[in-house]
Amino acid sequence: MKVTDLKINGIYNPVGYSFESLKCSWKVRDSYAGSAKRSKIEVSTSPGMSPVLYGKEGADLDSTGEALDLQCQPMTRYYYRVEVETDQAELSVSEISYFETGKLGEAWIADWIGTQEADTFHPLFRKGFGLASESPVATARLYITGLGLYEAYINGRKAGNELLAPLYSDYNTEIQVQTYDVTDLLSENNTIEIMLGNGWYKGRFGLGNLKENFGSVFACIAELHITHQSGEKHIIQTDESWRYKGSDIELSDIYDGEILNRLLWSEEENPEKPVRILSLDKKKLVSRYSIPVIVKEERYPQSIIHTPARETVLDMGQNFSGLISFHNTFPKGTKLIFDFGEILQNGSFYNDNYRSAKTQFVYISDGTSEYVSPRFTFFGFRYVRVTGWLGELAVTDIAGKVIFSDLEQSGFIQTSNEKINRLFENALWGQKSNFIDFPTDCPQRDERLAWTGDAQVFARTASYNMDTRAFYHKFMHDLRTEQQKHNGIISIYIPVLGEPLGCSVWGDIGTFLPMVLYKQYGDKEMLAQYFPMMKDWVDYITREDTKRGRQHLYNFGSQITDWLAQDGRSPQSFKGGTDDYFISSCYYYESTRLVAEAAALLGKDLLTEEYSQMAEKIRAAILAEYFTSSGRLSIDTQTGYLVALNFGIYPDKTKLLEGLRERFYKDCHKLTGGFVGAPVMCRVLAENGMEEEALDFLLQEEYPSWLYCVNLGATTIWERWNSVLPDGTISGTMMNSLNHYAYGSVIEYLYRNLGGIDPLEPGFKKVRFAPQINRKFKSFQVVYDSVSGTYALEWKIKDDGTVQIRFEVPFACRAEVVLPQYDGETFNLEPGVHELTYRPLTDYRKLFTMNSRLEEMVKNEQALEVLQRKLPGIFHFLSLDDIDGKTHSLNTLVKMDFFGITQQDIESAAAEILEIQD
Repeated sequence: MKVTDLKINGIYNPVGYSFESLKCSWKVRDSYAGSAKRSKIEVSTSPGMSPVLYGKEGADLDSTGEALDLQCQPMTRYYYRVEVETDQAELSVSEISYFETGKLGEAWIADWIGTQEADTFHPLFRKGFGLASESPVATARLYITGLGLYEAYINGRKAGNELLAPLYSDYNTEIQVQTYDVTDLLSENNTIEIMLGNGWYKGRFGLGNLKENFGSVFACIAELHITHQSGEKHIIQTDESWRYKGSDIELSDIYDGEILNRLLWSEEENPEKPVRILSLDKKKLVSRYSIPVIVKEERYPQSIIHTPARETVLDMGQNFSGLISFHNTFPKGTKLIFDFGEILQNGSFYNDNYRSAKTQFVYISDGTSEYVSPRFTFFGFRYVRVTGWLGELAVTDIAGKVIFSDLEQSGFIQTSNEKINRLFENALWGQKSNFIDFPTDCPQRDERLAWTGDAQVFARTASYNMDTRAFYHKFMHDLRTEQQKHNGIISIYIPVLGEPLGCSVWGDIGTFLPMVLYKQYGDKEMLAQYFPMMKDWVDYITREDTKRGRQHLYNFGSQITDWLAQDGRSPQSFKGGTDDYFISSCYYYESTRLVAEAAALLGKDLLTEEYSQMAEKIRAAILAEYFTSSGRLSIDTQTGYLVALNFGIYPDKTKLLEGLRERFYKDCHKLTGGFVGAPVMCRVLAENGMEEEALDFLLQEEYPSWLYCVNLGATTIWERWNSVLPDGTISGTMMNSLNHYAYGSVIEYLYRNLGGIDPLEPGFKKVRFAPQINRKFKSFQVVYDSVSGTYALEWKIKDDGTVQIRFEVPFACRAEVVLPQYDGETFNLEPGVHELTYRPLTDYRKLFTMNSRLEEMVKNEQALEVLQRKLPGIFHFLSLDDIDGKTHSLNTLVKMDFFGITQQDIESAAAEILEIQD
């Protein structure tokens, strides 16, 4: 038995954070006891844990997040451990972990410093100092921030390992401060240096080629607090004693990249100058809430390509966000240019889909041997064009540094279908690439904004893939900060550079995300913190509706809705064909219902009643406006039916399902949904008795489908279903990212439905194992390391037709098991590993059912022979590659009686086809 995975507010050993509240979480591993008889948390300021400053003990401490009622002092490190005794008399004590506060409300003695007004170059600030005591240094902490981005060095060694600090904030409101332990960097005589780049603060950022959105000058502020073993303390702070000169960074920009020119000052003077004291507001300085962006992985090129255009191009084998690094041994004056792209065209380098983003790194050598990497930018890429390299380039010469926020992977999927495994990896890489401090739409072109609709649809998948507690807490903080400035509006993206645009689906992240996180992690305190954001979004819509006479519909204003759907005016249209106001009204209903649900969880009885009644009025208005008197949905699109099913808005579910099936038939069983319909499609079908249809859409390989891009070699999720055409040609450059995670939301269906791990209680303290076992997979394995511990479910279809299942339930948790085609009752599992083999009522070895489409059957030699022999008329049309004919099933062939097909013919063919086994 081990007590492990100790986190504070979802972070391992956090330093310098804004601890408005403290939540301690832990996991018990290597034990399958049913409960904790006793748990104890101890906190001390001593690494030896004596004396104990704070303790909490009891049988009901919550391992998913127990509140610590501790009044934290500024600039203090706290050590803590957790002890657990189980109901089986097991006892374990964790290793000691820590958390450390930043300056909190402590006044700054340092000044903001900057360059003289005439100097617009990238500065390097510097100060030399000795130690004020002969006593050895006990601790040293650097409290620092910079505008736009900064890196700090002491005696030539970098403070910390993070990149792009201080990361994104609404700099008009607050500026995050980082804390670094620099004890080991100090010597008797020291030099501290601070280098600055443009970043989000003053570089080019936002739609429309915007610059200097938050400010126009470089600035930094820092305090180095040194404590000696004798107890003596002194502070080195930014003030008028600092000096600066120009750094070797000639250009830095989030979009355009970086120029590191070691010869920048070779032909002109670069003297040290006195700094300018700036009057920036110190009250905006806050302890950090962003988790660090760090190098998470290192990759080397898969190959080196010499293109038809006579270029040298590195293929990293994977599209990702990050940097490149290499060891410079080149002579003075060597100029290396690195360009980044996602795809080759005609075998040569290409990045026109990056639009105006230059995305280039230029290095000019002064002959010094050094390791080189950009500092103040990042790139989204798979391919790197290398220009100017001297000599033969080897795959080990240049490394790719994968960067994203320091998130821990929690979900794993492995199946018998390698294409589905690749689809899972693509969605995971899309998340890695776009989780750089805030959830962006894409990591490569001149955009990289936090589009709220993309984030909303992907949130549940993201939280299965990774532990997103701290990451999304920061994002909700950003959302709420912007919302409070805009009268309840949650804009379609942040930062809001100009006037906000509020619309459904995108703005509904304000209600959806807090509830996703509550259900995933069980943190009611976080739900309470962001309940005002939920309520204010709904109140904004209600207020706007009331202005024109209350209709209880969100049928006004500009709406984005089913973005990039296939049923728009053309396949390249931005918007789909589903009525905007139907979608927005349905989301208005669901957001209002979620506010009522959250109010009930938080004990807000009056608000629960108010918003429950409001939700029912909205639902009634939708039924009156968009459903016929007989109960049929008048919005005859796939997305329309899926949204109604997802939110339970219908007078007659049977008629709604009939309409959806008929819609699929009319659409030749090809998906048509965009950012609203497609992300929920398979899950909604699977949860409404259409499991076979859900599988069919998941496994389709022709355009448009999830596996279309996999078959074309994609390593991430694309923005459009046809971002790349079958011949490998990119379909357009105006809005075409090859690393866009929205359609990766289908992975939630793999976790919850096919894998069958679905929470019954917040924080996964109890789950339902309900795998949708099927003939399309021989095996399916899902592992989810939840906040309560690791759940695992693996099912296999054996050669003898039996199904073998392995379940794992973590310590102190429970599971309810519902098996398909199982000749038995629902049963419950205690913690532990459990195995079961049963013979299903349906033989899963058989490949086809009456609902299987003919295009599947024609790929099987036995089925094809039966069709040719038993249904020659149909076979004739199939041989002509008739799309309509291929999308029929044995069930729907009865609609083609004008070809002389009888029920008897179909039954005769089915008798043989349904017996075919793999």
